[in-house]
Amino acid sequence: MNPNSSRVESRVRAFTLAEVLAALTLMAIVIPVALGGMSIASRAGSLGQRKAAAARVAQRVLNELIVTGQVLASGQSGSAAEDTQRFTWRMETAPWSIDALDVVTVHVTFEVQGDAFEVSVSTLHDPASDATAATSSAGVQP
Repeated sequence: MNPNSSRVESRVRAFTLAEVLAALTLMAIVIPVALGGMSIASRAGSLGQRKAAAARVAQRVLNELIVTGQVLASGQSGSAAEDTQRFTWRMETAPWSIDALDVVTVHVTFEVQGDAFEVSVSTLHDPASDATAATSSAGVQP
């Protein structure tokens, strides 16, 4: 019997220096790329939420301007709130090239992480209907 054969060989398994350096190099490459991707995804999510809120504000302002008859005075501006966010808006009125209608556009601007963005909502409006409504309501006696 061999005296060495009765001895149990124990080998400690461990990573070599080359394997540790390769893993660190891989992590040094992957982690910044993953964080950059997360940052882009976060910005895209914020931008999508703000654009949706800005579109709702633009639609609401456009409806209010039409209902109150303020679309005749082009170049109006102001600010509006949606939840805790404030948006600035401006209205433009331009003649439509096809018919005797006006194109009324409300532009809403907002910022996401320091960059400015804009959402616009437009509709066609008949200025004659405002004049007709104004004369018919002026002629009615209470």
